[in-house]
Amino acid sequence: MKHLLLFFLFSNAVLGQTPSPRNANYEIDVTLEPTTKRLSGRQTLHWRNTSNDLITELQFHLYLNAFRNDKSTFMRESGGQLRGTYIDKNDELAWGSIELLSTRLTHDNGTGAAENLTGKAQFIQPDDSNLDDRTVIRIPLASPVRPGETIAIDMAFRAKLPKIFARTGFSRDYFLVGQWFPKIGVYESPGTRYQTGPRGRWNCHQFHAHSEFYADYGVYDVRITAPNEYVIGATGQLQTETKAKTGSGAKTLRYHAEDVVDFAWTASPLFEVVDDVWKRPFGGNVNIRLLMQPEHRSQADRHLYAAKAALAYFDRVLGRYPFSTLTIVDPPLHGSGSAGMEYPTFITAGTSWGVPEGLRAPEVVTVHEFGHQYFMQQLASNEFEEAWLDEGFNQYFEGRIMDETYGLRSSQVDWFGYRMGDLESSRDGYVRLDNPAIGPSFGNTWQLPDGYYGELTYSKTATWLRTLEGLVGRKTMDEIMRTYFQRWQFRHPNAESFIAIVNEIAPARTSFRYGQDMNWFFDQVLYGDKVCDYELFKIRNNKRGGSTRSTVQVMRRGDAQMPVDVLVHFDDGKEVMLFWDGKARTNTFTLNQKAEVVWATVDPKQKLYIDTNFNNNSLTLQPSSAPAAKYATKMLFWVQNWMQWLSWLF
Repeated sequence: MKHLLLFFLFSNAVLGQTPSPRNANYEIDVTLEPTTKRLSGRQTLHWRNTSNDLITELQFHLYLNAFRNDKSTFMRESGGQLRGTYIDKNDELAWGSIELLSTRLTHDNGTGAAENLTGKAQFIQPDDSNLDDRTVIRIPLASPVRPGETIAIDMAFRAKLPKIFARTGFSRDYFLVGQWFPKIGVYESPGTRYQTGPRGRWNCHQFHAHSEFYADYGVYDVRITAPNEYVIGATGQLQTETKAKTGSGAKTLRYHAEDVVDFAWTASPLFEVVDDVWKRPFGGNVNIRLLMQPEHRSQADRHLYAAKAALAYFDRVLGRYPFSTLTIVDPPLHGSGSAGMEYPTFITAGTSWGVPEGLRAPEVVTVHEFGHQYFMQQLASNEFEEAWLDEGFNQYFEGRIMDETYGLRSSQVDWFGYRMGDLESSRDGYVRLDNPAIGPSFGNTWQLPDGYYGELTYSKTATWLRTLEGLVGRKTMDEIMRTYFQRWQFRHPNAESFIAIVNEIAPARTSFRYGQDMNWFFDQVLYGDKVCDYELFKIRNNKRGGSTRSTVQVMRRGDAQMPVDVLVHFDDGKEVMLFWDGKARTNTFTLNQKAEVVWATVDPKQKLYIDTNFNNNSLTLQPSSAPAAKYATKMLFWVQNWMQWLSWLF
């Protein structure tokens, strides 16, 4: 571990990255009881007050209480389902919960008396008035935690895992154990994200149906005890594995992880283990462990190839993957509610038997979930309040990686002549909304318009990021994203963090073509609900002697105002590119040439990827091939509908 730490410090120094501000170090012992689906655990949390405030209370997440009954906020918001999988409310074994048995606090520096906090925890509901929700607790302290002081909180807990329908739990003898221990909230001191007051505050939201998680960085030492026949996979590196000497048929595995925001693990007697290595070009290999269902073993290479493609792409474009391990879990079909989920160095994929290579569901999920190692893990965005900073950014990079690796127009589907690219699939998810103006991407995730979480958080964000790329160029976009990642790594960025970097880089690189800043762009696509739609409306040619006076009229159908190019093609083969600021409702270009205009296209390079209707972008005076195009569109629509089953994976 000493050599690994030195390597991390060296690589961070070279790349301009700094080690994370660890303030939550967990030592956890947990025992899995497969028959009863229960966990018995003890943990010691060493927590450091990195603020200048006196901390008079602690707040913890007890996520498993979201599955305690149908009165929790999660169950009320979700109706007992997630991504099409439902809980069986009549099955007593299907419910889950977590209970604190004892809590004791000591001050590591000896300045305060030890406190027995057992029974002092109070359930709070910081987001709503649902007194039945028990996913957050506060623990008042008799002796405050001083600035810079570290405390140790010893906790004993007991948990009942739910039957898998929403990310975590059990299904038969398969266990995916996520959000399973009492996890301390984030104390945001002034200067962190939007905290501007004289004092900091606890950011510790309830578990919601359409939000995920937010946590600080720490070190995890976790010892997992389970029956000998179970194959275990977990966050971090396996340090030791020992079998009990008492003949109990159990074994204990110790895992260690540093600079991570969470810890998850899995157990099943049926996993087939596939080990591989991604060899980084300049040293520092990543060991990949794939835990496959036996019936999916033939798809192992597909998962591995996708994972290596993602590792190489992110390493090259954003920054180094700083961990030496990656575990990929393939859930069984009956446990598919745990598919498509991300934890530090540990992701779940998702497939089914017989998926042909032209339908790249395993690849899409593997690439997508790995991408969270950057936005969820290394940047630790607040997914409760700004899910788009994680899911949307990740969706954008998923599209880039899939399109580059498997084909621009065929990366998701290339089957029986039907093709669909990944980025165009994201765009399709947004522009096909019954109301693309339903709301902005920005906002508390659980307060987004009902039923539109995925489209606004994933699809719309990926689409406007691709639009930003179109406006500033791929090279400048990469500079923006790389700067954002390296500057905010381990620091909990927010929207303003990203926008400030865009404004720092984009105007100068584009010679201020779009103004002194790009705030006008974000006001529309992030904070606003404006819809972009430009139409090439009319072409006219009027011959006058030996010359032709041509007019090309462009119309702004939507309320979004974007700068746009217009390409005009003449019958002598010449072309001219025109520019319009896109603000007025219409704009007419007048051209005096010897040749006549044959056709014209607004936004010919599709820079404005967020334009909701590409079909009205072109107009030609030549005979139309519309019937063939209409047939192709219908076939593509069939494929898109078929592909909707992929949505449960995200």
